Amino acid sequence: MIKINDLHKTFNPGTLNEVYALKSINLEIARGDFVTIIGTNGSGKSTLLNAVGGNFLPDSGTITIAGEDVTNKKDYQRAAAVSRVFQNPFMGTAPNMTIAENLHMAYLRGKRRYPRRGLRGARMATYREAVGQLEMQLEDRLQNPIGTLSGGQRQALTLLMSVVTQPKVLLLDEHTAALDPKSAVQVIDLTKRFVAQGNLTAIMVTHSMQQALDLGNRTIMMHQGRIIDDMSARDKQRATVDDLLDKFADLRKVERLTDDMLEELKRGYL
Repeated sequence: MIKINDLHKTFNPGTLNEVYALKSINLEIARGDFVTIIGTNGSGKSTLLNAVGGNFLPDSGTITIAGEDVTNKKDYQRAAAVSRVFQNPFMGTAPNMTIAENLHMAYLRGKRRYPRRGLRGARMATYREAVGQLEMQLEDRLQNPIGTLSGGQRQALTLLMSVVTQPKVLLLDEHTAALDPKSAVQVIDLTKRFVAQGNLTAIMVTHSMQQALDLGNRTIMMHQGRIIDDMSARDKQRATVDDLLDKFADLRKVERLTDDMLEELKRGYL
Protein backbone atom coordinates (compact mmCIF):
# COMPACT_ATOMS: atom_id res chain seq x y z
CA MET A 1 0.00 0.00 0.00
CA ILE A 2 2.70 2.50 1.03
CA LYS A 3 6.27 2.33 -0.21
CA ILE A 4 8.88 4.89 0.79
CA ASN A 5 12.28 4.68 -0.86
CA ASP A 6 15.41 6.53 0.30
CA LEU A 7 13.50 9.59 1.54
CA HIS A 8 15.45 12.64 2.69
CA LYS A 9 14.26 15.99 4.01
CA THR A 10 16.19 18.99 5.38
CA PHE A 11 14.43 22.09 6.65
CA ASN A 12 16.06 25.54 6.45
CA PRO A 13 19.12 24.22 4.59
CA GLY A 14 22.25 26.35 4.76
CA THR A 15 21.05 28.35 7.78
CA LEU A 16 21.69 28.25 11.51
CA ASN A 17 18.27 26.62 11.85
CA GLU A 18 19.06 23.75 9.48
CA VAL A 19 17.42 20.47 10.55
CA TYR A 20 18.11 17.18 8.80
CA ALA A 21 14.67 15.76 9.63
CA LEU A 22 14.45 12.54 7.58
CA LYS A 23 17.54 10.52 6.70
CA SER A 24 17.30 7.77 4.10
CA ILE A 25 13.88 6.47 5.13
CA ASN A 26 13.00 3.12 3.57
CA LEU A 27 9.65 1.69 4.58
CA GLU A 28 6.96 -0.60 3.17
CA ILE A 29 3.53 -0.81 4.74
CA ALA A 30 1.12 -3.45 3.46
CA ARG A 31 -2.59 -2.95 2.92
CA GLY A 32 -4.38 -3.33 6.26
CA ASP A 33 -1.26 -2.74 8.37
CA PHE A 34 -1.73 -0.63 11.50
CA VAL A 35 1.67 0.86 12.32
CA THR A 36 2.46 2.82 15.47
CA ILE A 37 5.48 5.14 15.54
CA ILE A 38 7.40 6.12 18.66
CA GLY A 39 10.53 8.19 19.23
CA THR A 40 11.97 11.06 21.21
CA ASN A 41 11.08 14.68 20.46
CA GLY A 42 12.61 15.68 17.14
CA SER A 43 13.11 12.08 16.03
CA GLY A 44 11.11 12.58 12.83
CA LYS A 45 7.81 10.92 13.75
CA SER A 46 5.43 13.70 12.71
CA THR A 47 7.73 14.68 9.83
CA LEU A 48 7.35 11.18 8.40
CA LEU A 49 3.58 11.47 8.78
CA ASN A 50 3.68 14.87 7.04
CA ALA A 51 5.70 13.36 4.20
CA VAL A 52 3.05 10.70 3.60
CA GLY A 53 0.30 13.30 3.91
CA GLY A 54 1.93 15.63 1.38
CA ASN A 55 2.50 18.59 3.69
CA PHE A 56 5.88 19.16 2.04
CA LEU A 57 7.87 17.77 -0.85
CA PRO A 58 10.97 15.70 -0.02
CA ASP A 59 14.47 16.68 -1.08
CA SER A 60 14.96 13.25 -2.63
CA GLY A 61 13.42 9.80 -2.60
CA THR A 62 9.96 8.54 -3.57
CA ILE A 63 6.59 7.82 -1.98
CA THR A 64 3.98 5.59 -3.59
CA ILE A 65 0.48 4.89 -2.31
CA ALA A 66 -1.47 1.98 -3.78
CA GLY A 67 0.98 1.84 -6.66
CA GLU A 68 0.70 5.55 -7.49
CA ASP A 69 3.74 7.80 -7.23
CA VAL A 70 2.60 10.71 -5.05
CA THR A 71 6.07 12.09 -4.28
CA ASN A 72 5.42 15.45 -5.94
CA LYS A 73 1.71 15.73 -5.09
CA LYS A 74 0.62 18.19 -2.44
CA ASP A 75 -1.72 17.36 0.45
CA TYR A 76 -4.94 18.45 -1.29
CA GLN A 77 -4.00 16.29 -4.28
CA ARG A 78 -3.80 13.27 -1.96
CA ALA A 79 -7.03 14.07 -0.11
CA ALA A 80 -9.06 11.35 -1.81
CA ALA A 81 -6.59 8.70 -0.68
CA VAL A 82 -5.21 10.04 2.61
CA SER A 83 -7.14 11.16 5.70
CA ARG A 84 -5.61 12.62 8.84
CA VAL A 85 -6.53 13.27 12.46
CA PHE A 86 -4.41 15.85 14.31
CA GLN A 87 -3.52 16.15 17.99
CA ASN A 88 -5.65 19.27 18.48
CA PRO A 89 -9.38 18.34 18.50
CA PHE A 90 -10.23 21.76 17.06
CA MET A 91 -8.12 21.40 13.91
CA GLY A 92 -10.24 18.84 12.11
CA THR A 93 -13.62 20.55 12.23
CA ALA A 94 -15.33 23.85 11.34
CA PRO A 95 -16.75 25.12 14.68
CA ASN A 96 -19.55 27.28 13.30
CA MET A 97 -20.92 24.54 11.05
CA THR A 98 -23.25 21.82 12.30
CA ILE A 99 -22.26 18.23 12.93
CA ALA A 100 -24.10 17.21 9.76
CA GLU A 101 -22.42 19.93 7.68
CA ASN A 102 -18.97 18.88 8.92
CA LEU A 103 -19.69 15.27 8.01
CA HIS A 104 -20.94 16.36 4.60
CA MET A 105 -17.72 18.29 3.96
CA ALA A 106 -15.75 15.18 4.85
CA TYR A 107 -17.93 13.09 2.53
CA LEU A 108 -17.20 15.45 -0.36
CA ARG A 109 -13.44 15.55 0.26
CA GLY A 110 -11.47 14.68 -2.86
CA LYS A 111 -14.56 14.35 -5.05
CA ARG A 112 -14.56 16.07 -8.44
CA ARG A 113 -18.30 16.32 -8.75
CA TYR A 114 -20.53 17.64 -6.02
CA PRO A 115 -24.03 16.20 -5.63
CA ARG A 116 -26.81 18.66 -6.40
CA ARG A 117 -28.72 17.68 -3.32
CA GLY A 118 -27.05 18.09 0.01
CA LEU A 119 -28.28 17.43 3.52
CA ARG A 120 -31.65 15.84 2.96
CA GLY A 121 -33.49 12.58 3.51
CA ALA A 122 -31.25 9.59 2.90
CA ARG A 123 -28.05 11.55 3.39
CA MET A 124 -29.12 12.78 6.83
CA ALA A 125 -30.23 9.27 7.76
CA THR A 126 -26.78 7.97 6.76
CA TYR A 127 -25.04 10.59 8.91
CA ARG A 128 -27.35 9.88 11.84
CA GLU A 129 -26.48 6.19 11.66
CA ALA A 130 -22.77 6.96 11.38
CA VAL A 131 -22.77 9.32 14.38
CA GLY A 132 -24.68 6.71 16.37
CA GLN A 133 -21.59 4.48 16.16
CA LEU A 134 -19.79 6.89 18.47
CA GLU A 135 -22.19 6.02 21.31
CA MET A 136 -22.05 9.60 22.57
CA GLN A 137 -25.76 10.46 22.10
CA LEU A 138 -24.91 12.90 19.32
CA GLU A 139 -27.13 11.41 16.62
CA ASP A 140 -30.05 13.63 17.73
CA ARG A 141 -27.83 16.73 17.67
CA LEU A 142 -26.83 16.78 14.02
CA GLN A 143 -28.02 20.37 13.64
CA ASN A 144 -25.92 21.61 16.57
CA PRO A 145 -22.77 23.63 15.80
CA ILE A 146 -19.82 21.34 16.32
CA GLY A 147 -18.06 24.11 18.26
CA THR A 148 -20.48 23.58 21.16
CA LEU A 149 -19.14 20.07 21.81
CA SER A 150 -16.37 18.96 24.16
CA GLY A 151 -12.87 18.22 22.91
CA GLY A 152 -13.42 14.49 23.21
CA GLN A 153 -16.67 14.62 21.25
CA ARG A 154 -15.07 16.73 18.52
CA GLN A 155 -12.10 14.40 18.24
CA ALA A 156 -14.42 11.39 17.98
CA LEU A 157 -16.33 13.17 15.19
CA THR A 158 -13.06 14.14 13.49
CA LEU A 159 -12.07 10.47 13.52
CA LEU A 160 -15.45 9.54 12.04
CA MET A 161 -15.05 12.22 9.37
CA SER A 162 -11.63 10.85 8.47
CA VAL A 163 -12.98 7.36 7.71
CA VAL A 164 -16.38 8.23 6.21
CA THR A 165 -15.04 7.82 2.65
CA GLN A 166 -12.90 4.75 3.43
CA PRO A 167 -9.50 6.30 2.61
CA LYS A 168 -6.57 4.23 1.43
CA VAL A 169 -4.44 5.61 4.28
CA LEU A 170 -5.37 6.95 7.72
CA LEU A 171 -2.80 9.14 9.51
CA LEU A 172 -3.15 9.64 13.27
CA ASP A 173 -0.86 12.28 14.76
CA GLU A 174 -0.97 11.82 18.55
CA HIS A 175 -4.74 12.15 18.25
CA THR A 176 -5.44 11.40 21.93
CA ALA A 177 -2.63 13.47 23.49
CA ALA A 178 -4.80 16.54 24.20
CA LEU A 179 -7.74 14.59 25.65
CA ASP A 180 -8.64 13.72 29.22
CA PRO A 181 -8.05 10.03 30.11
CA LYS A 182 -11.70 8.97 29.70
CA SER A 183 -12.07 10.65 26.31
CA ALA A 184 -8.71 9.24 25.20
CA VAL A 185 -9.88 5.70 25.95
CA GLN A 186 -13.11 6.30 24.00
CA VAL A 187 -11.24 7.64 20.96
CA ILE A 188 -8.72 4.77 21.04
CA ASP A 189 -11.57 2.24 21.17
CA LEU A 190 -13.20 3.95 18.19
CA THR A 191 -9.88 3.99 16.35
CA LYS A 192 -9.46 0.23 16.75
CA ARG A 193 -13.05 -0.37 15.65
CA PHE A 194 -12.92 1.86 12.55
CA VAL A 195 -9.54 0.55 11.40
CA ALA A 196 -10.72 -3.06 11.79
CA GLN A 197 -14.12 -2.46 10.16
CA GLY A 198 -12.62 -0.79 7.11
CA ASN A 199 -9.43 -2.88 7.01
CA LEU A 200 -7.70 0.49 6.81
CA THR A 201 -3.99 1.06 6.39
CA ALA A 202 -3.16 3.25 9.39
CA ILE A 203 -0.07 5.02 10.73
CA MET A 204 -0.27 6.39 14.26
CA VAL A 205 2.29 8.58 16.00
CA THR A 206 2.19 8.32 19.78
CA HIS A 207 4.24 9.23 22.84
CA SER A 208 2.53 6.48 24.83
CA MET A 209 4.67 3.35 24.98
CA GLN A 210 1.62 1.37 26.11
CA GLN A 211 -0.44 2.53 23.14
CA ALA A 212 2.42 1.64 20.82
CA LEU A 213 2.46 -1.93 22.10
CA ASP A 214 -1.31 -2.38 22.44
CA LEU A 215 -2.35 -1.01 19.05
CA GLY A 216 -1.61 -2.25 15.57
CA ASN A 217 0.51 -5.05 14.16
CA ARG A 218 3.82 -3.15 13.86
CA THR A 219 5.73 -0.58 15.88
CA ILE A 220 8.46 1.59 14.39
CA MET A 221 11.00 3.39 16.54
CA MET A 222 12.63 6.54 15.16
CA HIS A 223 15.68 8.49 16.29
CA GLN A 224 17.40 11.49 14.73
CA GLY A 225 15.45 11.18 11.49
CA ARG A 226 16.05 7.46 10.99
CA ILE A 227 14.07 4.28 11.56
CA ILE A 228 16.13 2.33 14.08
CA ASP A 229 13.72 -0.51 14.88
CA ASP A 230 10.70 -2.18 13.25
CA MET A 231 8.83 -4.49 15.59
CA SER A 232 6.48 -7.15 14.23
CA ALA A 233 3.26 -8.22 15.95
CA ARG A 234 5.16 -11.12 17.51
CA ASP A 235 7.89 -8.80 18.78
CA LYS A 236 5.25 -6.49 20.26
CA GLN A 237 3.59 -9.34 22.15
CA ARG A 238 6.88 -10.19 23.80
CA ALA A 239 7.89 -6.61 24.59
CA THR A 240 7.03 -4.49 27.61
CA VAL A 241 6.99 -0.76 28.18
CA ASP A 242 10.20 -1.18 30.19
CA ASP A 243 11.84 -2.80 27.15
CA LEU A 244 11.05 0.25 25.04
CA LEU A 245 12.22 2.63 27.72
CA ASP A 246 15.47 0.68 28.01
CA LYS A 247 16.05 1.16 24.27
CA PHE A 248 15.62 4.90 24.64
CA ALA A 249 17.94 4.89 27.64
CA ASP A 250 20.59 3.07 25.61
CA LEU A 251 20.31 5.69 22.87
CA ARG A 252 20.82 8.48 25.39
CA LYS A 253 23.91 6.72 26.77
CA VAL A 254 25.40 6.53 23.28
CA GLU A 255 24.59 10.19 22.65
CA ARG A 256 26.20 11.26 25.92
CA LEU A 257 29.29 9.19 25.12
CA THR A 258 29.51 10.77 21.67
CA ASP A 259 29.10 14.27 23.09
CA ASP A 260 31.81 13.59 25.69
CA MET A 261 34.17 12.34 22.98
CA LEU A 262 33.56 15.47 20.91
CA GLU A 263 34.27 17.66 23.90
CA GLU A 264 37.51 15.79 24.49
CA LEU A 265 38.48 16.27 20.86
CA LYS A 266 37.81 19.97 21.12
CA ARG A 267 40.04 20.17 24.18
CA GLY A 268 42.80 18.27 22.43
CA TYR A 269 42.72 15.24 24.70
CA LEU A 270 42.02 12.71 21.93
